[in-house]
Amino acid sequence: MLWVVENHSLPRTAAFFDLDKTVIAKSSTLTFSKSFYQGGLINRRAALRTAYAQFVFLVGGMDHDQMERTREYLSRLVRGWNVQQVKEIVAETLHDLIDPLIYDEAASLIEEHHTAGRDVVIVSTSGSEVVEPIGELLGADRVVATRMVVGEDGCYTGEVEYYAYGPTKAEAIRELAASEGYDLARCYAYSDSATDLPMLESVGHPHAVNPDRALRREAVSRGWPILDFHRPVRLKQRLPAFSVPPRPALVAAAAIGAAAATAGLVWYASRRRAAVL
Repeated sequence: MLWVVENHSLPRTAAFFDLDKTVIAKSSTLTFSKSFYQGGLINRRAALRTAYAQFVFLVGGMDHDQMERTREYLSRLVRGWNVQQVKEIVAETLHDLIDPLIYDEAASLIEEHHTAGRDVVIVSTSGSEVVEPIGELLGADRVVATRMVVGEDGCYTGEVEYYAYGPTKAEAIRELAASEGYDLARCYAYSDSATDLPMLESVGHPHAVNPDRALRREAVSRGWPILDFHRPVRLKQRLPAFSVPPRPALVAAAAIGAAAATAGLVWYASRRRAAVL
C-alpha cells in the first residue's frame, strides 16, 4: 500500500508513469486520428492507417521496430500541421476521447501517490501537445514527452527535437531528479513495455503494468510486481474518490533537461544511421 505520507525531512520522491496501455487503454496519439481527420489534417487513407496501427497496438503492443516505423510515419504525416490547430483539436476532444480510456486502477494509484506526498510524472513517447493536456486531466505534476520542431510559421517541420523513448526516458528522469531533488532509490515507475526497461531500472520501485511478453519475463526474473489494469472508467464517475484537481503549474519536464534532450537526439540519430546500414 502507498498510503504512508512522505517525511518531508527526507529527499522528495515521485512516481513515474508511462501513458499508453499503462494509464490509458489505447495509444494516446493514435486515438486522436479521427479528430484530426475531421479537422482536415489527415485524409481518409491516413485515418485508416492510424486506425490499423491502433488495432495492432491493442492486440499485441508494438515492438521496437514497429514503434520506429510508426514514429517515422507520424513524423512525415504531421509535417506542415499548424501547432495551434492541433492543440485546439486536442482540447476540444480530450474529455470525449481520453477520459473513458483511463484505467480505474491507474487513477487510484495516482491518487494514492499524491496522498503519500509524491509527485506524479507522466513519461510518454507521444507528442507533448497530446501528453500535456492528458497530464493536466490526470492531475499530474509534470510530463516528459516527445517534442517536434516547430518552424517560424507555427507548423511542424517533421523533425524531432526530443524523442522520449527507451534510454532517453531514463535520462530525462535523472535530469528531473537532479533538478527537483528526487531520491530515485525511493521513487516508483510503471510501464507496460520492455522498451521502458531503462526507465524502470532507474528507480527503486519498478512495476510492470499489463506487460508485454519481454517485460513480463524481465519482471518475473527480477521479482518486480506485475499489475493488471483492465477497468477503464471516466474520472467523473469516480468522484469523489478521484478528487485530485488538475495541477495549474504543470511543467513539461523534458523542456528543462538540456542534457536529456541532447541524449535523445544522439540516440535518435544513431537509430537512423543503424536503419540506413
